[in-house]
Amino acid sequence: MRFWIFLASFLYFWPGPGGVAWGATPAGEPEVVARAAVLADARTGQVLWARNPDLRMYPASTTKILTALVVVMRADLTERVRVVPEDTNAGGSAIWLQPGEVLSVEDLLYALLLNSANDAAEALARHVAGSDRDFARLLNDTALALGATNTHFTNPSGMPDPNHYTTARDLATIARAALAHPVLRRIVATRTYEIGRQDPEAVRYLVNHNKLLWRYPGAIGVKTGYTVEAGQCLVAAAQRGERTLIAVVLGSQGAAVWSDATVLLDYGFASFESRELVPAHLPVSRAPVRYGSRDLVAITADSFTYNFRAGEEPQVRQELRLDRHLRAPVAAGAKVGELVLFDRDTELGRVDLVAAERVPRKAYTSWWFWVLVATGVVTVRRLVRRRGFRYR
Repeated sequence: MRFWIFLASFLYFWPGPGGVAWGATPAGEPEVVARAAVLADARTGQVLWARNPDLRMYPASTTKILTALVVVMRADLTERVRVVPEDTNAGGSAIWLQPGEVLSVEDLLYALLLNSANDAAEALARHVAGSDRDFARLLNDTALALGATNTHFTNPSGMPDPNHYTTARDLATIARAALAHPVLRRIVATRTYEIGRQDPEAVRYLVNHNKLLWRYPGAIGVKTGYTVEAGQCLVAAAQRGERTLIAVVLGSQGAAVWSDATVLLDYGFASFESRELVPAHLPVSRAPVRYGSRDLVAITADSFTYNFRAGEEPQVRQELRLDRHLRAPVAAGAKVGELVLFDRDTELGRVDLVAAERVPRKAYTSWWFWVLVATGVVTVRRLVRRRGFRYR
């Protein structure tokens, strides 16, 4: 049985003759069918290309990227989830969970992200938050914390709702956070998986709906989506060397969703080069601090990497901006300024500067020092008086 399932999966996902030239390098600017699309660097979040990046769109099942992220932030993979009747009424794609059935959080996450199971989404949402409404609040709070400020979700699966929307830019931001989580990065890159079910006739063998995992070199995720209202949607990610790119495609049509993502990824890998302009923990300044017992050494908190057009020779300059109102003591790791990077007159980004070590306050500038001095003076005067000395 397993052999036939894997054989059917292989034949289904095989591109076949006359299909799209997967992995081909596009000439010039990319052309896509999608209404909205974004190509972004997964490490830095830098947007390399975009079409209508802030247009509010229905996300369909790409919603489940954020659903999975909220779940792994609040539940252990080994936790057991008992299915209730409400979970089985989700509609749409499903693995046909049965009331009373018990599965692990991990197995439900695989069903959620590979088979796009809406019943798994409902079971996980209820397990984590108690209800769809409360889980939606977690989704929106998490999106806002990530910087996805133009996103509002009302359910965990992506079923159509006028108040359930996001943007291509926000989905790229959410995908970056998901790929940074080791568990989710592993799951979304999985082609096939077997989950544990009590019923031997139940769906156990899962096949990832993301065809790019078979067709695109270096593909590592992330999630497909489709409803009539949303059209074809895809959040795709691929890794080559140390570079990982994310392509978000919303409102595409039919098989064009795959070629849209392919063209964007090819364009990103072929047309841009990633350069580290500033390493992490680089000492950039030594300066005195008011009341400080020693100079402050400012270092970069993180590295800074930027994607430039292939063959481009940027003229990068740095501008140091230290906080001139710092007073000791300064804690190690405290932010003390920024390093601003420019290409000619265009700002590329900023890196926080932090104190390399603690800068203590000079003893004579501290209140306790003068308290000790005053106490000492009073004590000496009392001793002098007791011995009968008089001041003249």
